[in-house]
Amino acid sequence: MSTNNPKSFSIIGCGRVGVCLAVFLRSEGFVPRAFFSRSKESAEHAAGMAGCGMAVTDALSAARGADIVFITTPDTEIEPVCQSLAAAGGFSPDSTVFHLSGALSSCALAAAGKLGAQTGSIHPLQAFAPYEKGQANPFEGINMSVEGSPGAERLGQEIVSVLGASPFAIPTRSKTLYHASAVVASNYLVTLEHFALQLLMETGLEEEKAFDILEPLIRGTVANIKARGSVGALTGPVARGDHDIVAAHLKDLDKIRPEFSDLYRMLGRYTLEIARATGLPEAADRKLSGLFE
Repeated sequence: MSTNNPKSFSIIGCGRVGVCLAVFLRSEGFVPRAFFSRSKESAEHAAGMAGCGMAVTDALSAARGADIVFITTPDTEIEPVCQSLAAAGGFSPDSTVFHLSGALSSCALAAAGKLGAQTGSIHPLQAFAPYEKGQANPFEGINMSVEGSPGAERLGQEIVSVLGASPFAIPTRSKTLYHASAVVASNYLVTLEHFALQLLMETGLEEEKAFDILEPLIRGTVANIKARGSVGALTGPVARGDHDIVAAHLKDLDKIRPEFSDLYRMLGRYTLEIARATGLPEAADRKLSGLFE
C-alpha cells in the first residue's frame, strides 16, 4: 500500500484474528486508529501488540473517523453491532466496513450500507492461535475469500494481498455454500480421521501409533486429489467394485462397532457416485448399492 495516503483502521472485537489483523496491517503501512472489545483488557492488549492506536471504551468511538472498520466479533454479534453503530451515526459514505466471518456475507452489514458505506467480508481459510510478539505472519501464503460491494471488494483484495495471502472473489449469494465447503474440508475431515483411528485402535494399537500408521496414507490421498482431481484420486474396494470386501467390512462393523455402520454405509453411497463416474461395471454397482442401503 502506498504510504503517501495511508488508510486508518479500527478493530471492534479484539480476539485472535482481530489482533493478528492489526499487527500485520500496521506492518504494511495501514494506521491503527482505535480498538474496542467487550473486555477493556483485550482492547488494551490489541493496541499494545499493534504498537499504535487507542483502546477505547465504546464501539462508536472506534468506528467514527476510521477509513476502515473491521467488525471481528463472534458471528452472532456482527449484525447487531453494525446496526447499533449505524443508528448512532458511526459510519459515513467515506467508510468501508468489513467483517471476517466465514459463514455470513456482507448482507450482515446492510445497516452501514444504508449510510453510504462500502461493505464487505474477508475470510481467512486458516485457524489462528493467540498472537505472540515476533511470530511469523499467519496470513502469509493462505487463501482468503472476499465479497461485498464493488468498493469493498477492491479494497478487500488489496488488503488480502498486502497481508501476503491470496485473495479470491465469491458471489455474495454463495457465501453460505463457501463456508459449508470449508467445514466439510476441515471439520468433517477430522470426523473421518477420528472414524479411521477408532477402527485401527480396535486392533489394539494406541491412538498415537495408529495416527503414525495412517498419516502417510492421508497425505498421499490429499496429494493425489491435488494432482488428479477427486474423481481420479479414488481408489479402494468401491472404486474396484469389490463388493465382497465391502460386505466383510460391514459384517465386522455391525459386530464390533455397530455405531459406525450407518456412517460407513452413508459414506459408501456417496463414494459410489464417484466410482460411477470412473466407469464402475453395472453389476458391481447393483451389489454395492444393496450393501449400502
